[in-house]
Amino acid sequence: MKAAIQRVKYSNVVVEQQEIGAVNQGFLVLLGVEDGDTKAEADKLIKKIPVLRIFEDENGKMNLSCLDIDGEILVVSQFTLCADCSHGRRPSFIGSAPPDVAKSLYEYVVDGLKKSGVKKVATGEFGADMKVSLLNDGPVTIILDSKDLK
Repeated sequence: MKAAIQRVKYSNVVVEQQEIGAVNQGFLVLLGVEDGDTKAEADKLIKKIPVLRIFEDENGKMNLSCLDIDGEILVVSQFTLCADCSHGRRPSFIGSAPPDVAKSLYEYVVDGLKKSGVKKVATGEFGADMKVSLLNDGPVTIILDSKDLK
């Protein structure tokens, strides 16, 4: 399971010209579920994301977490994070989890983040054509792969 985490001043997602999710200061999390991923991989991300210390403290050092700043998280499904670009010029998405599995694990991550103490967790719409807007703060972008987490 892969997550691209962007520190944002705000972010929102629109489906069919209607805003369905929005957050203020916090994270935009693009979440890709790979074939073979389980709740164990999801749990690693749920544990790590809210406590990543990538917000600046009073000394300008990245020392505060989303929980520390009372931040918000927008989670958007993003199967293209699972792209294999090792051959040719067209990415292969064969490593992505089947939609029913991916949706279940996506919802599991969202639910876990809601239970983690984060002030607000908003979502996109799984499988929809979404328009995502954000004001990246920094910019700061962190890539997490559940396979690399303890």
